[in-house]
Amino acid sequence: MCAAARPAEPARLTVDSARGLFDGRSERYEKHLPDLVGVYRDDAAFARALDQDAGEPVYWVESSTPENGRGALTIGLSVLRPGRVGDEFAMTRGHLHAQAEFAELYYGVAGSGVMLLESVEGESRALPIGPGVAVHVPGGWIHRSVNVGDDTLVTLFAYATEAGQDYAIIADAGGMRQLVVADGDGWTTRPNPDHGGYRA
Repeated sequence: MCAAARPAEPARLTVDSARGLFDGRSERYEKHLPDLVGVYRDDAAFARALDQDAGEPVYWVESSTPENGRGALTIGLSVLRPGRVGDEFAMTRGHLHAQAEFAELYYGVAGSGVMLLESVEGESRALPIGPGVAVHVPGGWIHRSVNVGDDTLVTLFAYATEAGQDYAIIADAGGMRQLVVADGDGWTTRPNPDHGGYRA
């Protein structure tokens, strides 16, 4: 076997759920509050949150992608701090895969969250996720993580590396069709009046 055809080296990955770290990672990116302009609906509440922002990341992703190309797998850790902007809970930007037919798996490690999923055709689902709970996101579903608890939400995810991400589809639609908002001591969903439909 020639060197060019040698398979990638197997990797052992360790999850530190208390600190939200992924030993064995190859990449990390962080999103801070100024990166999330337009994600939350209440502009005044977002401005107040910016005024009080200490500069810590709202969420970060650590991932392992030891190889690229057909058949490669990206495994990662998504870590979302608790908080609210207005009555909306802290959330990730969300995405549809650039190759929309690809699925993704999320597994709850710590905290209490909701996976908000929407199809381009207009269906919506809000699935609770926490330790020991897996959520299968089929191809064709836009998805984002929402932290509805008081602790950091940590999820392990895996998807085909070639799937890619399309982050613009949500912004172009005026936000997701449903909002995850506070409801007494819990959460609920309500329609987003700014949502204008997803592009075909």
